Amino acid sequence: MTYRITSSAQVNALAVLRIINKEAATTQQQVSSGFRVETAADDATYWSYASVMRSDSSSLQNVHDALGVGASKVDTAYTAMNSLVEQLTQIRTTLVTAQEAGVDKTKLNTTLTEFKSQLQTTVQTSSFAGENWLLNQDSSLPASRSVIGGFIRGASGDYQAQTIGFPADQTVMIDMSDANRGLLTKAVDANTLNADGTTTPRNYYLLNTGSTTPAAGNEIKLDANTTPQQLKDMLAVVDSMLSTVTRTAAGLGIMSARISDRIDYTASMSDVIDKGVGALVDTDMDEASIRQKALATQQQMGVQAISILNTTASKVLILLQ
Repeated sequence: MTYRITSSAQVNALAVLRIINKEAATTQQQVSSGFRVETAADDATYWSYASVMRSDSSSLQNVHDALGVGASKVDTAYTAMNSLVEQLTQIRTTLVTAQEAGVDKTKLNTTLTEFKSQLQTTVQTSSFAGENWLLNQDSSLPASRSVIGGFIRGASGDYQAQTIGFPADQTVMIDMSDANRGLLTKAVDANTLNADGTTTPRNYYLLNTGSTTPAAGNEIKLDANTTPQQLKDMLAVVDSMLSTVTRTAAGLGIMSARISDRIDYTASMSDVIDKGVGALVDTDMDEASIRQKALATQQQMGVQAISILNTTASKVLILLQ
């Protein structure tokens, strides 16, 4: 004869043990992966928020890296502009010296030619990552020189890059296509007074770099026949160039400061977003560890409870035999 005893206590104990085992497995998975919400099935809302925030954090990191490259480009141009200011100042000093009576202008022209050569070398070597903001070799001039400065999300959630720009026509010192677009290659009207108080257009350019379209005017250079009026005109042109280069260098310095601020901002914002993502989906290891120990204790108690109930049932079966 076969006896079957069904104990509600055993059934309940087994059901509780199954729940405890499931919770223990979930807790173990959270501890192992480090995520409280690892997939959309865990919590669709938090998982969705975290996915968008991770995307933003990744975009910010890309912007941060791009800003580093952009900062190097701007710093390269800024350093070169400072060097141009010094060299133009030396050219101006040479022209002032040439105004002195009895000076050998031909010898001074040798010094002037050397300074002009240094200007050209400075411009042509001011390149970073294959980009030279001071030199243009294309048939057209870009509207601006720019670097990535950040991003925003559009109304539909699309990624839209933001840039920090600087007018290209202010940074181009030498233009190999059209000399009239380069500050050091274009002709500048001296616009100085004649002895009789009238003004006559007198155009001078500093560098002749062999541009496709040359500048219309006279090159700034000295010889034995250079007149005081010509020296006055040349000084006026160099002063104008020096003023423009100084203003451009100041603008690049401001741009460099803006980029530095954006680098700090993107780094801080990326950290804030990562913390936010952690608060949404990361496992609290202290809490999970305590819960894991508690569940292990509950598992042991559940197993012991079932064992006691099974022992009791066995004794009942012995009595029935």
